[in-house]
Amino acid sequence: MTEPTQPQTPPDVVPHESQTRAALRALVAHKFALVCLVVLGLVLLAALLGRWLVPYDVDATDIPGRLQGPSPSHLFGTDELGRDVFSRVIAASGVSLRVGVIAVGISLVFGVALGLLAGFYGRFVDDAVMRVMDMLFAFPAVLLAMAILAVLGPGVTNAMIAIGIVYLPIFARVTRAGVLAVREEVYVTAARSIGAGDLRIMATHVLPNVTGPIIVQTSLSLAFAILSEAALSFLGLGVQPPAPSWGRMLYDGRDFVEQAWWMGFFPGLAIFLTVLSFNIVGDALRDALDPAQRSAIEARQVGDR
Repeated sequence: MTEPTQPQTPPDVVPHESQTRAALRALVAHKFALVCLVVLGLVLLAALLGRWLVPYDVDATDIPGRLQGPSPSHLFGTDELGRDVFSRVIAASGVSLRVGVIAVGISLVFGVALGLLAGFYGRFVDDAVMRVMDMLFAFPAVLLAMAILAVLGPGVTNAMIAIGIVYLPIFARVTRAGVLAVREEVYVTAARSIGAGDLRIMATHVLPNVTGPIIVQTSLSLAFAILSEAALSFLGLGVQPPAPSWGRMLYDGRDFVEQAWWMGFFPGLAIFLTVLSFNIVGDALRDALDPAQRSAIEARQVGDR
């Protein structure tokens, strides 16, 4: 009597843990992305511990010491009111990250929900949701945010809402595209056959299989949200003075480009490095979560050896 054979895992099916490890290996292999993660870690550290890291009060004025260049006592110089630019750049990181994270959180929650509904139900629901998203997507991002702030009024809270609405269609589109690709899969059909409700199917079978593109889009949207906040603050519609903001500091330094270049250079550099890091990390996540890209990365690693 022969013993029953154990069921074998098909060769083309990779366990979830192996997929996760493979994605982490691919991400670690992206050296530039690791550098950018360090940069983002430093920005996050400055945002969380800024009040204990700054050497000067961010709002303390010193008229006799105004427009001093970078020096050991003022690493990034002083502005037109004698305020320490380094302290204000560090403090502004908390404002920019808070606006970016909350705004993207708004876009993520509502955009993913709308994309799930549109992709899962299709037909009339899809048409209704996506036509509204197309209308929002047709407007340039900053112009739409300015129009929303014209109604809500300027301020950091309203800027979060405006930016969240602006990037909502992107998450809805990304989620809908993923749902359309998996809603007819065997496991979804099987869940329907045993009487699982639509909400349970979307939460346990559909959403987990479309999280990869959503994660990548979240990283990229954080970069654009920070850039949008800086643009709105530069225009006087976002963070209001005297609160520090990278965009507002750029606005304050526009009249002192020749006399005090450091006033605009260091806030601009902070925006550039943060946005670039989010974009590169987003690209690395895209490659790490894509099996085809992971295979190409592993092939290059084997070739380098």
